[in-house]
Amino acid sequence: MVITKWNELAAVKRELAARDWFPGTSGNLSIKVSDNPLTCLVTVSGKDKYKETETDFVLVDAQGKPLSDEGKPSAETVIHLEVYKKTDAGCSLHVHTLDNNLISELYADKGSITFRNVELIKAFGIWEEDGELTIPIVENWADLPKLGRAIGEKIESKTKAVLIRNHGITVWGKNAFEAKRHLEACEFLFSYQMKLLQAKAANLKEVL
Repeated sequence: MVITKWNELAAVKRELAARDWFPGTSGNLSIKVSDNPLTCLVTVSGKDKYKETETDFVLVDAQGKPLSDEGKPSAETVIHLEVYKKTDAGCSLHVHTLDNNLISELYADKGSITFRNVELIKAFGIWEEDGELTIPIVENWADLPKLGRAIGEKIESKTKAVLIRNHGITVWGKNAFEAKRHLEACEFLFSYQMKLLQAKAANLKEVL
């Protein structure tokens, strides 16, 4: 089981690295291995995620303590554990990109960003004509347990992602494939929104 899950997470890491979504060793990934007791594989802290090694991930328990000597778990393991404790997710991904940082800052005062009438919200199973996707935004608390709790407080039944202000996004899904799909859709939506805002600003400038 652990080897299978390791390979699933390694494949996701490889794809996200190809998209250049791990600048400066940032970001962390995890995949659930068991429910009872809760255990998951999580990326080892400070490693270059553009490279692949036999010690990229470490197995941790429900308190984030390593169950092997593969290395030190990511400092943000608490975020992933909060997701697993609050949802039925099987995989959780956290990345820092320029677009998700900009969106988190632009919409921070509103506490969330909502997308409507954009095709990619269907990646989250939203097929209704008037459907919408809302992604909450939390403050970037330096106290990681506090940050984990803040994210947990925003998780509801329809929540599949949470933005951290000027930090990054955490998304999850029932398995690695779904979590990656959610992440790709979020990043498309953020890029779309940034370009839309830029186009509107340019049009306004021309009018003035």
